[in-house]
Amino acid sequence: MATSSDHSRLGDLEVALEAVQGCSLHSVSFFLSQPASGCFRETENSLNVNISKTDISFFLRLLTACAGSKNSLRNVEFHLVEWDHHQVMGLKALLNGSIRRVVFQKNRFKGEAFSELCEILVKRNGEIKEVVFSESGIGPDGAGLIASALKENDSLEELQIWEDSIGSKGAEELSKMIEINSTLKVLTIFDSSSSITATSLISAALGRNRAMEFHIWGSENGGKSKTSKVVEFFPADSNLRIYRLNISGACRVACALGMNCTVKSLNLTGIRLKSRWAKEFRWVLEQNHSLVEVNLSKTCLKDKAVVYVAAGLFKNRTLERLYLDGNWYGSIAIDHLLCPLSRFSALQIQANVTLKSVTFGGGKTKIGREGLSAILRMLTTNESLSHLGIYEDENLRPEEFVKIFKSLERNASLRCLSLKGCKGVRGEAVLQAIMETLQVNPWIEKIDLTGTPLQISGMSSGIYQRLGQNEHTEPEGDRDLLKDMPMVMPKSCRVFLCGQEYAGKRTLCQSISQNFSSPNLPYIDQVKTLLSPIDQAVRPGGMKIKTFKDEDTKISIWNLAGQHEFYSLHDLMFPSHGSASIFLIITSLFRKPSNREQKTPSEVEEDIQYWLRFVVSNSRRAVQQCTLPSVTVVLTHYDKINQSTQNLQQIVSSIQRVKDKFQGFVEFYQTVFTVDARSSASVGKLSHHIRKTSRTVLQRAPRVYRLCNDLIQILSDWRAENHKKPVMRWKEFDELCQIKVPALRIRRHSNKEKVESRRRAMASCLHHIGEVIYFDDLGFLTLDNEWFCTEVLGQLTRLDIMKHTTNGFISRKELEKVLKDSLQGHIIPGMGNLKVFENLEAGDLVSMMLKMELGYEQNPSDPNSLLLIPATLEEGRGRAQRWQLNSADCLFTGRHLECDDSSRTFITPGFFPRLQVHLHNRIMALKDQHGATYNLEKFLISININGIHIRVELGGQLGYYIDVLACSNKSLTETLRPIQQLVIPAIHSLCQGVSLTESIMRPECIRNLIPPKYRKNQTIPVPVLKQALLSVPADGMYDYQHTWSQVMDSGKLIVSDGFDFARDLLSDDDFREVLHRRYHDLYNLAAELQVPSENITEGLENPTSGRVEPTFGGIAKGVEEVLQRLKIIEHEIRDLKQEIQGLRYYENRLLFELHHKVNYLLHYSLQVEERKVPSMFYFVQTENFSRRLVTTIISGMTALRLHMLCEYRREMHVVEDQLGCEVMQVNNMAVKSLAPYMTAFMKLLTFGLRIGAHLAGGMGQLIPDLSREVARLADSSLMMGAAGAMAAGMVGAAATRSKNPSTDIRSDQRAAQQWIVDFLRDRGCSSGKDIAEKFGLWRVRYRDDGQIAWICSRHMHIREQEIIALPI
Repeated sequence: MATSSDHSRLGDLEVALEAVQGCSLHSVSFFLSQPASGCFRETENSLNVNISKTDISFFLRLLTACAGSKNSLRNVEFHLVEWDHHQVMGLKALLNGSIRRVVFQKNRFKGEAFSELCEILVKRNGEIKEVVFSESGIGPDGAGLIASALKENDSLEELQIWEDSIGSKGAEELSKMIEINSTLKVLTIFDSSSSITATSLISAALGRNRAMEFHIWGSENGGKSKTSKVVEFFPADSNLRIYRLNISGACRVACALGMNCTVKSLNLTGIRLKSRWAKEFRWVLEQNHSLVEVNLSKTCLKDKAVVYVAAGLFKNRTLERLYLDGNWYGSIAIDHLLCPLSRFSALQIQANVTLKSVTFGGGKTKIGREGLSAILRMLTTNESLSHLGIYEDENLRPEEFVKIFKSLERNASLRCLSLKGCKGVRGEAVLQAIMETLQVNPWIEKIDLTGTPLQISGMSSGIYQRLGQNEHTEPEGDRDLLKDMPMVMPKSCRVFLCGQEYAGKRTLCQSISQNFSSPNLPYIDQVKTLLSPIDQAVRPGGMKIKTFKDEDTKISIWNLAGQHEFYSLHDLMFPSHGSASIFLIITSLFRKPSNREQKTPSEVEEDIQYWLRFVVSNSRRAVQQCTLPSVTVVLTHYDKINQSTQNLQQIVSSIQRVKDKFQGFVEFYQTVFTVDARSSASVGKLSHHIRKTSRTVLQRAPRVYRLCNDLIQILSDWRAENHKKPVMRWKEFDELCQIKVPALRIRRHSNKEKVESRRRAMASCLHHIGEVIYFDDLGFLTLDNEWFCTEVLGQLTRLDIMKHTTNGFISRKELEKVLKDSLQGHIIPGMGNLKVFENLEAGDLVSMMLKMELGYEQNPSDPNSLLLIPATLEEGRGRAQRWQLNSADCLFTGRHLECDDSSRTFITPGFFPRLQVHLHNRIMALKDQHGATYNLEKFLISININGIHIRVELGGQLGYYIDVLACSNKSLTETLRPIQQLVIPAIHSLCQGVSLTESIMRPECIRNLIPPKYRKNQTIPVPVLKQALLSVPADGMYDYQHTWSQVMDSGKLIVSDGFDFARDLLSDDDFREVLHRRYHDLYNLAAELQVPSENITEGLENPTSGRVEPTFGGIAKGVEEVLQRLKIIEHEIRDLKQEIQGLRYYENRLLFELHHKVNYLLHYSLQVEERKVPSMFYFVQTENFSRRLVTTIISGMTALRLHMLCEYRREMHVVEDQLGCEVMQVNNMAVKSLAPYMTAFMKLLTFGLRIGAHLAGGMGQLIPDLSREVARLADSSLMMGAAGAMAAGMVGAAATRSKNPSTDIRSDQRAAQQWIVDFLRDRGCSSGKDIAEKFGLWRVRYRDDGQIAWICSRHMHIREQEIIALPI
């Protein structure tokens, strides 16, 4: 039988019988009760058979023929079949072969037929992997029969029951089956009744730790309302999402979670929970060892429930993210929640150190005074939390937010702070507090102020610019206008087909449309499906959009054109954040459909990675797993390959590697679909996936105004009545709202301006969800996105550059003429003449393109101005590049912006053309541009503004970096100012999911315009250079040099090695920021050492001779004078040298006071054992072949080693290769004796590290193995105030002790010294010889003052003229 390309040739049933017996078929679909009998071939491997009621007896003959033929059938589908005993027996013979998938669509079963069928399908057959029942009325009894059979089955992997009513009884039977069956991998139930109880299914799967994917839908309100999802679980990412559950069911699920190890992410958003559930969940937190993320947002939790959750956190050691926003609790709950994340004394260990992210807040959450105190305490003492979110708070005042930001100055762990919608974030005081915090806290990476008064008023731009993040604005005005309108679940979902050319996207789209086609589908859509071959022949290639209805859900499939000329337009089609979308990444297993040359695994991997990077680069990074982009991988032309080839297995392995790489950035569907895109039967499973995933995504998506859903239908009806016009004038929209939309109708006594504003706000909402394209000042709405993308934007890609443009410019009239000639009278097969310009001018389309920043006007004030469209530019012809300025006094500088994660993100093809337009519009809007010139090439922007020449270069077609180069006769700071205030913010504003890191480029490479491939490694990140400056003493800052390595190419020297001063790489503003951080650090150090003024007056007069008080409060007499000096320096700095000079003075004073105290600690009592043993010691714990400095002593600690410091005055340090002495176990007596000394020692160590004292010498080898905070403390002097001290573990206690003037360090030191003497005596190490062997220290006396110290061999040699060796 010949194959027909349009699937229209029919043969009689005898021909079908011959085809079944003689052909090698993969799929056969039987359709009974049809108007006429016949058959047709979809592809060479798939056959559809239609059987009328009069030929029903022929059905059994076909089943027998299929069973007896030697074919390779894999899939068989039955539609509208009424099964009796004889037909089931015929099916039994067929299923004993190689069938893998069986589908029953709208079938009915007589008598015992269904029981017999279950016996055949799942009990005795070991080949079938998937069974689907759809609208077949199996009911609870049928579900019970399936469950009984599956208890004995060990081969079936997937069971689907669609559009049926199995009820609670059927669900209970299936749950019993799950407890026994361990091979079922996917369970999908779409129940049309409201009686189904998903609790039993969920708890059975969780309790038995089944790695089984399940999706369950059910209806509410007695089955009268729309069916919605109840629960889903994806084992691939271990994400359990429950949408609807009663309180008893929630408690039962919590009990099942206790010992579960398959769920890592639990999302209960929107479910009403009570304290009874929270009491059970406390036990889950204490027992479960797999949960990483828990989302309890908007679950109506009150104080008692949150207290239970907080109690579970004390013993939990795995949870990393907890979301509790949108609930009904108060300050008591906040206090308890943050208790395990806080420390109430320096001797206390933080109860929970694994939780990294916490969010709370909401309109009904009352934080209160106690809650604020808990937040401040947590921020001041916590050492683990990296993300804190306070959402939609209405109670905290601006001065309380100021306190929060002030407490962050001393926090070294927090990376992200989100204050979305908080009403108290407003005013200059809050803005100043934020900027001051960012000045001194370098660890904060992101502050989210979306929806706060500070952001709405435009005052947050400086904050975002400082952090280098994007300011994501929300249509706040629109929300205020529509806030009284009800919100509902959206009803429109977009499916994006992403793939290269020849991937089979268009054919796949047609097959999906046939699966969606039904009697309920509008006739016109069926006609469009049948006319597809003509459509493809007449219409040019480009982006295509097809729309289907699935019940009341609208699914639109957007086919992103795979031709490279359309890549620059893909960004415009990308959905806005939060809109319901699915991404299907389509890749062919063959290079071209015209040959049989298969792709290699690396080529398939490259295809998929490109589109994944595209999705991630355009998506705003999601914090929660459930809001990640949903991605499914589809392999086409699967029918043409040998399925057992090794190449296919390698492709599967490579796809899995890609999934692992992008896990956490997108949400993967675990199944990779392999299809023959021409066969609707082959695509059937994918179509089911699209239907169910669309519903899932819609339930997760943010709510939309109910009016939006109504307007979508109203606008669709308007188009049908108006010849499918693709655009609507604003006047027509006004009239439609007046007639059809009561909520937007202007009435006699209504406020006309308010109603008109509401109409504009509603049009903006439709634009946001992708239903229309609308801009306020254009005067029309674009209703047909496919028409605009394909016909209008497609003209840009097909524009003949040489014919229509001059140096890249095209006249407005010429562009209007091109558009008008292309679109006027355009005919769509089956649709007639598309009358575009009845209510639209070509000039309107040009204005819309300018609004979308697809081009710009050379002179906006001239109506006949030339237009430049960057997408039409061609790459330069290898012209020699040179600077226009080249005098001896020219200054060259530049910044290198690179994707922070270049393996998962890139600068998309559409980014640079939009940047070229966006940057031009920004520059032309400046008041002080002074005749700026602006020139473009394909990958280059050249700007001359105020005498500064700037080049912005893209690093290749699919580059991951942008270079900004500058040349001028001005100072470095003046030259960098337009880059930092204009160019870089413009680049950041266009980035969505791409995070860019800023580096400084080598000036010599900029001077000589070294090609990008050679200079890309001649950069240094700005934070790294600042960190390097902070690590050197103050007197070395001004002359600090950064060294560059040489660049060679095939033995040829491209750039020689060399160096540049840091002051020639950083602007004055950046350099002062470094000094300001250093000042702030030293200021906090001095504040911690501060003593009451009445106790230091005498010491200020003669600070070097005054007696030091034996308390930590007296560690630095004269600090008040230092602080006064600091104020003078800060107010009177004139240049960097003067500021650095002040910094050196400040450091030296603090260093003097520190040495003074160290000497006191060493020599306060010469009578204690006459210094028979060293005084300064520390402990190290050995773990996994690494050493970790012990910062606090706890009873029961083991595997410690005691070490001693070299005590030479003002040069105390760690002794290299010191053996030390092993401490087997720490008992209570040791803790009592050593804890006060450890407090003192860790405080001195902290201070020494921060001001570069020799006390810290040698600690570098131990510090990297400490916690993150202490590691930062060692790497720079940036630790702020008490944060640095707390990082060492014990300083807070020292600060507390210093407030008590009666506390004497002598008793602390004496107790510790006595413990050391006793310990060494017990270890047989009491003589000087023994100490020299174990610790490398010798006992000496200073010649000048007669004091005794224990020093190393190096000091014995170099200081022999200053000391006298004592007998050992």
